[in-house]
Amino acid sequence: MVKRNKLEIIKDILIIIKENNTIRPTPLLRKANISSGRSVEYFNELIKKRFIEEKIDKDGNKFISLREKGLKFLEKYKTIIEFIDEFEL
Repeated sequence: MVKRNKLEIIKDILIIIKENNTIRPTPLLRKANISSGRSVEYFNELIKKRFIEEKIDKDGNKFISLREKGLKFLEKYKTIIEFIDEFEL
């Protein structure tokens, strides 16, 4: 089994959020296959870089949603992967 690098994990997190529009943290952890300890690191970094945002509803439930910058990251990531594949790098 090949370990994912940081960019792949970030890409996976952002894609899952995009596919679900908004998602609660625990289902996101399961779908992205990351531990709760590691998720805090990734979530804090992605919030700080304004890729995602946390929202809290009236009942106090947390939800995570994708921001415009997160969508742009996914577009650029796809372009880079296509480039690498095209030139067999």
